[in-house]
Amino acid sequence: MTDDDPRLDLGEVNVEFTRNGLYLKCSAIHVATGREVSAMGPVNEPKSVERVAIAKLRRALFSGL
Repeated sequence: MTDDDPRLDLGEVNVEFTRNGLYLKCSAIHVATGREVSAMGPVNEPKSVERVAIAKLRRALFSGL
């Protein structure tokens, strides 16, 4: 992880990508809690899809949903 890594304050997060045609699904799993979220987007923008998934995970963890 680097200083600009969006996962910096979350602890350990597993990220998994699954391609389905022109779409990419990114699942982000918070290891400590088991909370999982996913995001979908274009296959040619994997970093953007990962950023969205991490943002969703952060919101899910810190909003208590």
